Amino acid sequence: MAVESVMMQRPIRVSVLNTPVDCVDMAAALRYVDDAIQNAKQPATILAVNPEKVYAIRDNAFLQDFFQRAGLLLPDGIGIVYALRLQGQRVARVAGADLMPMICALAAEKGYKIFIYGSSEAVNREAVERLNTRYPGIRIVGRSNGYRQSTEMDDLVAHINRSEAEILFVALGSPRQEQWMFEHLDRLSTVKVCQGIGGTLDTIVGTVKRAPLFMQRLHLEWLFRLFQQPSRAGRQLWLVRFIWEVARDRMRTVGRD
Repeated sequence: MAVESVMMQRPIRVSVLNTPVDCVDMAAALRYVDDAIQNAKQPATILAVNPEKVYAIRDNAFLQDFFQRAGLLLPDGIGIVYALRLQGQRVARVAGADLMPMICALAAEKGYKIFIYGSSEAVNREAVERLNTRYPGIRIVGRSNGYRQSTEMDDLVAHINRSEAEILFVALGSPRQEQWMFEHLDRLSTVKVCQGIGGTLDTIVGTVKRAPLFMQRLHLEWLFRLFQQPSRAGRQLWLVRFIWEVARDRMRTVGRD
């Protein structure tokens, strides 16, 4: 995929533990999407950054490069938000799972065309049905489940191009969705914005439950997921490591001031 060329105002991009992330809130992220649809010369990628992703990127040269060249990097995890605030940045958490439906609302308002690729056939189909109900006037012009063979990619690309979609949601999980974008976005003739949405379609249909709103507001979604899936306990060690590294770097910075 070629380096993106987007003639519009870009958000401030900083680094958290050598991982790039953009200083945006939800309103700024939506402005970026709208601007990209109007002005992007190539598809602008939108990816989420959270503490776990910091370590996935650190250990993967491909992801390091792909995230560096992304159009918009969301401060998805509350740990990322606090790390940015320690740097003096004014940001709010922008969860990818929240941005995706907000983009759908924007698309319904402005008539932008959407294609949804990924997840199982049942989840993909039901998610599209629910989005059509939730956002009257939304133009979901095509969809495909994520269980396609590599030999079917030419047909999928042609399908997306025929749909004339301007917005593409890719729900393959990381790093598969980033790899797919890298290999195929340059072949898409009308897509202006492509967001990697991971398991967001599952939350739309309810096969995966999001935390209650009060827990989201208290930034305790990670705890809710741990209650749902105790097997995630090992993954939470990444959060402990992240907090320690951010605190260590902050103390070093203060010590130099």
